Amino acid sequence: MVNIALIGCTGNIGRQVCEVVRRHPERFRFSALVCGQDESGLLSLAEEFRPKIARCGKDLCGDGAKDALFEDCDVAFIAAGGFAGLSYTLAAARAGKKIALANKESLVCGGELVMREVRKRGLDLVPVDSEHSALFQCLNFSRNAPFEKLILTASGGPFLRYPEEQLGGVTAADALRHPTWNMGAKITVDSATLLNKGYEVIEAKWLYDADFSRIEAVVHPESIVHSLVCFADGAVIAQLGYPDMKLPIQLALTYPERLPVGKPLDLAQIGALHFERLPAEKFPCFTLAVEAGKQGGTAPTLLNGAAETAVRAFLGGRITFPQITETVQETLAHLPRGSADCFETLEEADLRARTFASGYINGK
Repeated sequence: MVNIALIGCTGNIGRQVCEVVRRHPERFRFSALVCGQDESGLLSLAEEFRPKIARCGKDLCGDGAKDALFEDCDVAFIAAGGFAGLSYTLAAARAGKKIALANKESLVCGGELVMREVRKRGLDLVPVDSEHSALFQCLNFSRNAPFEKLILTASGGPFLRYPEEQLGGVTAADALRHPTWNMGAKITVDSATLLNKGYEVIEAKWLYDADFSRIEAVVHPESIVHSLVCFADGAVIAQLGYPDMKLPIQLALTYPERLPVGKPLDLAQIGALHFERLPAEKFPCFTLAVEAGKQGGTAPTLLNGAAETAVRAFLGGRITFPQITETVQETLAHLPRGSADCFETLEEADLRARTFASGYINGK
């Protein structure tokens, strides 16, 4: 029996983790459930699964409270959204637990800190993002396997075919109509700006110890090929499947064993698969993310803090879609960078970015 501490249990990924556990009650159970704000959702899940610990994130103050969440687990499943997920990932690493990581910001903002703990303690860090799960599978479940290049695929989001001048008039409802995936609001908007794909490039750098020159992103509108790996002999291995997060979620808990989940891929029914250059000039958030990743230190944290603030304002109808990028650009242009030497430094950078971005938005 595998005991899981699930952080972010009421979000989009968290709910799908619960589906996996329901499907295999003989293999998995929850030792801890933590939600962000949805206390009624937490109560419902706690009544169903009876974990030892059920907490709302706002009630967990200090490292000690977070460390206690992982005492009785075998796997820490980090599905919390945003910068808030980083503190849980670090707490799970301090506890020496296997980490199933579905929180991008843990590596985008805190990759140096997280990977330092992972290497020091020899921990099993398993990616849950569909793209990084695909790379993990293509590398035979080894983040240390040799490769020549990592190729991440992007659907292109709902605005791939929109003329650039039309983007100023799109609404939050438009942005939330992702063509292939069903995700939470923040990540769906980040997919529409392609910021999410820039985040995944940064994640790949940390997960696979890869130079940015060896990471590429291409548009694949069908979202059937989830990522590809190029090898020294010219071979390219890809992982294919329908766009469904339950496969990477379950695989993170069971690999190298594979259990039934979802339906088999019918290539004849799908037909042609297409690939094209990622239009970074039309979606500058992608380039902003990659450049922040190359700068390192607190730059990715500043980027993320501004982006979280801007996306919230866009979803609330306070700014236009292009002003998401504008807010991030202005924040990065005005705030100094520093080294990512500890969590407190990143936390302070995150606050500065949110404060500046909020002021910039309010001044419009």
